[in-house]
Amino acid sequence: MKLCEILDPSCIKLGLESEDKQELFEEMLHLILGSGKVIDRDQALDDLLEREARMSTGIENGIAIPHCKTAGVTTLVAALGTSPKGIDYNALDGKPVHLVIMTIATLGNPGAHVAALAAIARLMNIPGFALKLIQARTPAEIMDLILEEEKK
Repeated sequence: MKLCEILDPSCIKLGLESEDKQELFEEMLHLILGSGKVIDRDQALDDLLEREARMSTGIENGIAIPHCKTAGVTTLVAALGTSPKGIDYNALDGKPVHLVIMTIATLGNPGAHVAALAAIARLMNIPGFALKLIQARTPAEIMDLILEEEKK
C-alpha cells in the first residue's frame, strides 16, 4: 500500500489552526468528513482520542501519526496537515508537532490499517522528507512529493 492511494488532496491542509491535540483531531477529522467516507464523526473522534490516551502518537522530530480503527468510517481514510508554528501534542520527545498524518481504518480490516502505517513510516524515515512536506506550499505539491518518493 502507498500513502498516495488513500490520501486525497482535499484532505490536506497547510497551516493548521489548532493549538492543541483535541483541536487538531477535530480539525483533521473535519478534512476527512469531506471525503464522504465518515458515517459517524463522533464515534471516529472518540476512537481517535481513546487510542491516543493509551500512548501518544506524536513521534520524534515534529511528526504525529494519529490513527485508530473505528466503526465510524466506511473505508480506510487519511488526512495530512502542516503547522509551521507547531502544535502542543505531548509528543514522545516533548517537542511541538509540525506534520500530522492521520489515518482512520474500519474495524474489520486490520491489514490495510497496518499497511498504511507502514507506508507512512517508510516515508518518515527518509532523511529530510518530512521537512519537504512541512515546507510545501500547496496540497498538490505535497501529493507530488509523496508520489515521487513512492515511485522509488
